[in-house]
Amino acid sequence: MVNKVILVGNLTRDPELKYLQSGKAVCKFAIAIADRFNKENTTFVDCVAWGKTAEVAGEYLKKGNKAGIVGSLVIRTYETKDGKKAKATEINVEELEFLTPKANSQPKDDWEGLGIEVDDDIPF
Repeated sequence: MVNKVILVGNLTRDPELKYLQSGKAVCKFAIAIADRFNKENTTFVDCVAWGKTAEVAGEYLKKGNKAGIVGSLVIRTYETKDGKKAKATEINVEELEFLTPKANSQPKDDWEGLGIEVDDDIPF
């Protein structure tokens, strides 16, 4: 069986980066995917990234950035604070690509934390 999702959209809010008691990073964010034929028919998708991907998302993404997401669809059930059962549909992020140009994204820090060398003399 195959469970693979590929989405491109804009972040609807700043990512929320947290660490579990085990020390593992988890980052939650949502993206909006506009219907190219009907802008009123926008789909909002919750995403969850783990580990290094979570840390990178929490550090470099912000509300409004365009991102490409590759992952798997997860539907989980949980109990609310008032004891009711609820379902959440999310994308478990496996790959993340920044699609907003660096100059427009104004990252919280520089790109060196990713181990990416940026040559500002490159003409593109």
